[in-house]
Amino acid sequence: MVMTLKIAGGVLLVLILAAVTALAFAWTPDRPVETLKARWAKPPSEFVTIDGMQVHLRDEGPRDDATPIVMLHGTASSLYTWQGWADRLKATHRVIRFDRPGFGLTGPNPNNDYSMRYYATFLQRLLDRLGVKKAIIVGNSSGGRMAWEFAVAYPDRVSKLVLLAPAGYPRSTPLPMGLRIAMSPTASPLLEHILPKSQVRKGLEGTYGDPAKVTNEEVDRNYEITLRAGNRKALGETLRQAQNVDDSAAIKRVTAPTLILWGTRDTVIPPTPDAAEFHRDIVSSTLVMLPGVGHVAQEEDPAKTEGTFERWLASQPH
Repeated sequence: MVMTLKIAGGVLLVLILAAVTALAFAWTPDRPVETLKARWAKPPSEFVTIDGMQVHLRDEGPRDDATPIVMLHGTASSLYTWQGWADRLKATHRVIRFDRPGFGLTGPNPNNDYSMRYYATFLQRLLDRLGVKKAIIVGNSSGGRMAWEFAVAYPDRVSKLVLLAPAGYPRSTPLPMGLRIAMSPTASPLLEHILPKSQVRKGLEGTYGDPAKVTNEEVDRNYEITLRAGNRKALGETLRQAQNVDDSAAIKRVTAPTLILWGTRDTVIPPTPDAAEFHRDIVSSTLVMLPGVGHVAQEEDPAKTEGTFERWLASQPH
């Protein structure tokens, strides 16, 4: 009996040591934003002050463009998700993209407000700061929700609306596991200090229709930017504040001409039933399904998605 207890105690000790060792290897402290700027805020990046935040943005293309294109990224992403679109559009259009409060190099909001109402107001202030009276607003995922919420709140500021797999209706599928853990009040404090790069890769692969298209550069970028001081805590707050908030009735109030793009392999916000519901509720909308791509179609296949956007834009009355 004594021997059995000794063996059990020894096994428990080994397990504890193994867990402590694994935790030590996975421990990833925050990084000050200044240490990240050299790599991820090279020109044409700039920072503007909005609501006490240094907002990371890129404003490219001809300044005489009367209707700039403003692109909004989704949860746990950054302005880099639109790199492919920006590269194709900036020769002929003014293209504005930025890291939303709580994400990217912008980092956490000092007032801890990540509600969609705040995001819409924030976007209005940013456009005022940049001297933009009216814009084509493009958004993906929760950035898509931010886009249509802005179009409802400030219809006179939106020329056209482009939604790529937008959030908006109550979820018919659970959040990805990583986001569910980040949202948990009990687990998130620990996750604010742990970020295995393998999990970043797994999370990115889950947003692609073809996971093999995720590059090492994309993994490195998302990993490092997520470590920006305060971002992991802000992610948990953002998800918790969005929980059980249903503004979907307002989608019917969108009046701007709208292009809806949805990947057929999107497992984060599956196209069924949401794609048809957005198309039904936004009267002046066009729905285009994208075979073979996932949730971040603009990143997975920028040529196809941006080309679809340009053809739709050319077909619209000026």
